[in-house]
Amino acid sequence: MPTDLLARLEQWKSRFGAGKPEELHRLLRAAMRSEFRDPGEVIRWHECLLFLRAYPADGEVVRLANRALSSFAQRTAGLAEQAAFEDPTVSGIAGTSFSAVFSYDVARSLAARYPRRIEIDWENYDQLDKFGPVLRRLLPLVEEDWPVEAHVPFRRWIDAARGRRQSSLAWLLNGIARLPLSARERSDLYDSLELLLVWRIGNSSDSRTHMRLPERHPFYHTTPLIARREISLAAELEAAPLPVTRLAGPEGRRILGRILGNSAMRYRELYGFTHPDAARVFRADAGRGVQIVFFGVPPEWRLPVRAYHAGVFFKNGVPAGYVEVLSLCERAEVGFNLYYTFREGESAWIYARLLRLFRQVLGVTCFSVDPYQVGWENDEAIDSGAFWFYRKLGFRPLDPQVARLVAREESRLRRAPGYRSSRAMLSKLARSYMLYDGAGSGSHDWDEFRVRNLALRCTAMGADRDVLRQIAKGWNREERIAMEAIVRAKNGPDERQYLRLMQRHRRLRETLIRLGS
Repeated sequence: MPTDLLARLEQWKSRFGAGKPEELHRLLRAAMRSEFRDPGEVIRWHECLLFLRAYPADGEVVRLANRALSSFAQRTAGLAEQAAFEDPTVSGIAGTSFSAVFSYDVARSLAARYPRRIEIDWENYDQLDKFGPVLRRLLPLVEEDWPVEAHVPFRRWIDAARGRRQSSLAWLLNGIARLPLSARERSDLYDSLELLLVWRIGNSSDSRTHMRLPERHPFYHTTPLIARREISLAAELEAAPLPVTRLAGPEGRRILGRILGNSAMRYRELYGFTHPDAARVFRADAGRGVQIVFFGVPPEWRLPVRAYHAGVFFKNGVPAGYVEVLSLCERAEVGFNLYYTFREGESAWIYARLLRLFRQVLGVTCFSVDPYQVGWENDEAIDSGAFWFYRKLGFRPLDPQVARLVAREESRLRRAPGYRSSRAMLSKLARSYMLYDGAGSGSHDWDEFRVRNLALRCTAMGADRDVLRQIAKGWNREERIAMEAIVRAKNGPDERQYLRLMQRHRRLRETLIRLGS
């Protein structure tokens, strides 16, 4: 009975505008009365509820989904088998736990937010010997033991030093924070431990089950969802600007903390989530219940040449995925991840809105997708058909051999509409970068450019992080003055100004393309 109910609820994803909401209400109430004992069924029920909460047919669906989700800490806590909940596609459900290795900055943030929920996973951590070089900096007397004895009980040393109300993790993090080291050196020291942490999620408001952005006016889906074939990137990129507001300091910091926690529950560490610019957090209203929260990184964490921005998009308050944008002149490398739960939603429409937003705020018009995003050594992207997602939106492969394979596959599709590319073929198609020129210029200037080529070439020339000044040697006075303004903007309050100035410096653009191609 529960399995049949779940199947009928899952079918609702393709019935928007066809089925009556009252039928969905009855299914939800019946499922709420059911007792799911199998972890697989509990997971299916949870993911179905999250999808319906993000794509509700009406207010009653929102109410019922919220009510059902509120019971999950109790549902999962009573299950003997917990391993199924540690899979990255479903981790973070209320009432469950999992173990993972986090970087120093993420571990500090998590330990501050969840001091009683996250600790060193002593039972499963099997690299205790790595503690020696770290603890000698914090506990001088450990040198009486570590260098000359076997099987040093490092946990006992920490227990002897920490306060009774302080966790082992908190003691370690606080000790490293007090060392006379730079931020990067502290991070490297902690990361050398590859420390396994266990996170007992409980009923946290940052769990995948409960994480929400406040919403005043939910968007109800009473008609079929927008399909990929209905999306025109060209039209989207030329549309009116999206409304963007800057979040006040406390509000921005609060949302950043919740974003980091919710992402970490999915085993995800994004550079921008770990080092966000908390002073400049923005929210864009993309329509249809989608809010995009985006931000850059502060000067001390910026990349040498590219500008960096990241964001999370929320559907009716539910986090649905994230985006990472690395920009140079008018070119942007876009990393897009839609959480598995929402892959049957309006993915193409959301992606188009994201590109529209970043064209608006960054001035970028040429969008690049790397091979990993479309399936190169990425089974998840192969399974989701990522290559054809981008191709049907208008992206073109840059590798000539792959372009020939694409032409052949598209010919087969026209002759036999039911034809599907095999996994082996999708792996071959994923070997190429893909590009979309939103300016419509037909230019191929960036086709051969790779930022790694640029960095390697500049390294061979003896350049350091101050790449831009060094490549401007020999330019005329006006060009060097313009370059100095760009360098200042790189370390200024907001990298958007850096990009805008870059986009106006023709010689810089030409030089970067030449060195990186």
